[in-house]
Amino acid sequence: MEYQAFFDEIETLVLEDELARFLGVNKDGIIELSYLDIVKTAGHSCGTVAGAYLTALLGLKALYGEEIPKRGEIKVELKHSPTQENAGVVGCVLSNITGATTDYGFGGIPGGKFCRRDLLFYEADIEEDVRFTRLDTQKSVGVNYHPQKVVNPMQILMSAIGENATEEDKATFPVRFQEMVETLFKNKETVIEIVQ
Repeated sequence: MEYQAFFDEIETLVLEDELARFLGVNKDGIIELSYLDIVKTAGHSCGTVAGAYLTALLGLKALYGEEIPKRGEIKVELKHSPTQENAGVVGCVLSNITGATTDYGFGGIPGGKFCRRDLLFYEADIEEDVRFTRLDTQKSVGVNYHPQKVVNPMQILMSAIGENATEEDKATFPVRFQEMVETLFKNKETVIEIVQ
């Protein structure tokens, strides 16, 4: 599969999934996810997908410190509804990474262990864009995403589809759009705000 070279430069997410170990995916249950993996599940790379990836990457680091995050043992709350400000896209990305789902995920083995349902919530009563909570310690961190601090995704999009868009604007749009995504990753500490 052809993809943007900068995808390979993006830090991967490493999580431990006890269900993966239990089912024999591997011996240690370690799951490594790259931005390319998330792009494949989302079907595209954009500011929203990149922001969700960075939200998980930096948010889980803040939540777990030196420990490996435990996939399936993290509650994920989003401030907005699925149809508001692309929160549904963010929720899907965070679900893929953390295993958390609303009511559609794995219901667990007999006895309820490994249940992934009721761990993902939209329209949560939180101040931040997203909040992660560890089920084992109840420690939580909030995350805000501010892409506008370094880029203007809508301006780039409109440059290709607006009434004043030239043929050159349209032809160069895919390159310019992914350069915008790369800029977000290069400025991750600026666009992601952690709220302890």
